[in-house]
Amino acid sequence: MDHNLPLVSTFCAICGPQSKAIEIFPSNFSPNDLTPDTFSARRLPDKIHYRIVRCQSCGLVRSDPIIAPETLSELYAKSNQTYDTEVNNLMDSYVKYLDKAVINLSGGVKKGRLLEIGCGSGFFLEKALEYGFEYVHGIEPSRQAVEKSAPHIHPNIICDMLRPGLLQTDYFDLICMFQVFDHIDHPGMLLDECYKALKPGGGILFLNHDVKALTARLLGERSPIIDIEHTYLYDPSTIQKIATQHGFLVTEVGPAVNRISLRYLVHLLPLPNGVKISLLKTLHDSPIGKITFQLHLGNLYMVVKKP
Repeated sequence: MDHNLPLVSTFCAICGPQSKAIEIFPSNFSPNDLTPDTFSARRLPDKIHYRIVRCQSCGLVRSDPIIAPETLSELYAKSNQTYDTEVNNLMDSYVKYLDKAVINLSGGVKKGRLLEIGCGSGFFLEKALEYGFEYVHGIEPSRQAVEKSAPHIHPNIICDMLRPGLLQTDYFDLICMFQVFDHIDHPGMLLDECYKALKPGGGILFLNHDVKALTARLLGERSPIIDIEHTYLYDPSTIQKIATQHGFLVTEVGPAVNRISLRYLVHLLPLPNGVKISLLKTLHDSPIGKITFQLHLGNLYMVVKKP
C-alpha cells in the first residue's frame, strides 16, 4: 500500500459543508499505521486517531481529514475478524435489542427479511433465523470474516461496502447495524439507501458508541472510541437528528447494556500495552477470564421506522 496517500476533508453530516468545527484532539497517527490490522474489528485499542473535531452548530463529532473512500474499502477488505471468543456475549447483547426493534416497529415488525450491515462472519444472521426471521442477508467488506460464515449463511452475504444501487427497493423488514454506523464515511448516503431498501413500516436497529457517555467523557482522548476507524461519533441527540433528516421516525433511543467477559473488559481498559498484553495472556485460557458481566460500556441504541 502507498503510505503517502493524501487525506480528504470531511464535513458535518447533519449541517453540511458550510458548518464550522472546533478541534478536540489533534491527529496522532503516521502513514505506516494505515494497515488492514489497524482496521480490523475489535482489535486491541492502540490509541491512534485522525484529527477529531466537533460541529459548532449541532455537536456532531467527526474525524477530519480521513483517508479516501477507495483506500478505506481496500483496508476493510483485507481486515481480520478478531473477536471470535466474544461471539456468544455479542449475540446475547444484540438479541436483547432485536427484541426492542421487533416490538417497537408498528407494534411488531414482520419477521420477514432482515439485513445486517457489517455482519462479520454472520453469527447474528444465524441467530436471527433461530429468532424467527424467514430470510437473512448480510453485507461485510472483510473477505476473511465472510470466509468464516456458516455454509447456509455464506450465499446470503455480499462481500462489499454498502454503496448506491446494491440493495433492492422495498425489500427488507428490518436492517441492523451493530458498532458499524460510527465507521461510515458517508452516513447520509447509507441512510438514504436503507430508506429505499426498507418496506414501508420497516426500520433500522442501531447499536453504536455514545460520545457523550460517562466513560467517553471521563477518559477523553484515552477512550477506545477515539479511534482511527471511527469517522463520525454520535450521541443520542445527533444520531436522532441525522435519522430524522433522512426521513425516519425515531421510535426509541437510549443507553445500551452489553454482556462482556472479564478478558474483553481488560482488552478495552486504557492500560499500558505491556501490562495489558501480560494480563490478557494470563486471562486467555483461565476460567476467570470468561466470567461475564452486564455493563454500561458507553454505547447507545436507537430504533427508527420508515413511515
